[in-house]
Formats: sequence, structure tokens, C-alpha cells
Amino acid sequence: MRRLAEWHSGFYLLTHGSLLGRVTKSELAARYAGSILGLGWAILLPLMVLGLYTVTYTLIFRIQVADLSPFQYTMFIFAGLVPFLSLADALGQGLTSVVASRSLLTNTVFPIDLAPVKAVLLGQVVMAVGMFALVLCLGVTGQLQPTIILLPIVWFLQILALTGIVWILSLINVVLRDLQTVIGLLIMSLMIISPIAYGPENVPENLRVLLILNPFAWFVMAYQKILIFGMWPETLHWVALVGWSTLLFVGGGYFFSRAKKAMIDYV
Repeated sequence: MRRLAEWHSGFYLLTHGSLLGRVTKSELAARYAGSILGLGWAILLPLMVLGLYTVTYTLIFRIQVADLSPFQYTMFIFAGLVPFLSLADALGQGLTSVVASRSLLTNTVFPIDLAPVKAVLLGQVVMAVGMFALVLCLGVTGQLQPTIILLPIVWFLQILALTGIVWILSLINVVLRDLQTVIGLLIMSLMIISPIAYGPENVPENLRVLLILNPFAWFVMAYQKILIFGMWPETLHWVALVGWSTLLFVGGGYFFSRAKKAMIDYV
């Protein structure tokens, strides 16, 4: 298995999965230690951003999406916003995960390959709490769709894709520390070009290529389809989700396992 791990960092998930779970749980407890609201921030933050988004797009820009009611449109935004906040958390923490874990470079108990994965898992707290609140709201109002059974599948594919991205960015950051300065701009740009508060039909034809080339856009549209519209994503949509997830996870894990030895001198 160690030989396989030298080819792809993902194999450490099989050999050190339980250890990763314990370390992640411990760090999660430490993150919210001393905080008055604790895990409450995981739902308060999305609600604050949701309020800002809703006011901006309904009262200022007056965006219309498929004749949704004000409540449905708010839930439409929430369905895309929660995954984005989870992604932003994972990218922000994951970017510096290797640099911040110098002691793990020679640690055989907890491989450095798992540091970026831990950041991704910590980012799923916002996702879990936010999605629970969204599903609860839809259930209470009688708008819960049968297609919710697809939620774990889409979520799992997003975790795979995000893990691959963080593997790549965390190593690039070892050499190019400027990435820490521009990551905020990159996340903001990703937020704007992802259909969180608007539908694909609202994007001009000559700009829709941005949606096609944006992996996260496919996930946003998938969440909105299965949670708000009760639609089963088309075959092409599934191909895009699985394709992006596989490409990023396999490519990111291979890049990390092959390049980490060359990066040690820079940490």
C-alpha cells in the first residue's frame, strides 16, 4: 500500500482514514473552543451572507429565476451559497495546510498528504449545518423534493473534486507564497461566475463558456436542480460532475505524491 501511496496520495485515505477522522475531530473542537456561539457560527455566517445576497439580487438587481416565489428564490440562493461557503473555507484553510504542517514532512504516523484533506473535511461543517437548515426549511414548508436522495452523491463528488484542487494549490503555495495574497480575489471571482443567485439562462450566450469551464458551477446547478426544482440532472450534467471530480481527484493526488519530495526544501 505504501508503494501505491507513493503514486497517489489518495491511498493514504485507506490506510490512515481512522486517524484522519480523529485528528479532524480534535481540530474541529479546538477551532470553536472559547467561541461563544461555537458551531452556531456555521449557520449564522451562511444566513448573514444569504441575507445580503437576497437583498442585492431581489431588491437591487431584481433577478428572476424560473418564476420562483420569493421564498423559493431565497432557497435557490441558499442551495448554491452553502456549498460555496464550504468550498471557500476549505480553499482558505487548505492553501496553507502544507506550509503550516512542516512537522509532518518527516512524520510517518500522519502523512503530509492528509493535511490538505483535513482542511477539506473541516470545511464540510458549514456544508452539513447549512444543508440541514435548508432541508429543514423545505420540509417544514412542504417543498422537499424526492430528488433529495441524490444529495449525498453530489456532495461526495464535490468533496473529491475539492480535495484534488486543494492538493494542487497547497503544494503550489509552498513555492509561490503570493498565492496566499490573491486567494481571496480568486474565491470572490469564483463566487461571481458561479450561478448562485442566477440561472444559466441569465448568462449571455458568449459568456456561458465560463460556466462550462467552471467545475463548481456544475455542482451549484446540481444542488439547485435536486433541492429546489426536483429535477434529476441530465446525463451530460452527470458526466460533467463525475468527470470533473475524477479528473481533479486523480490528477491532484498524483501531482501531490510526485511533487511533494521536490517541495520539501522550500517549506
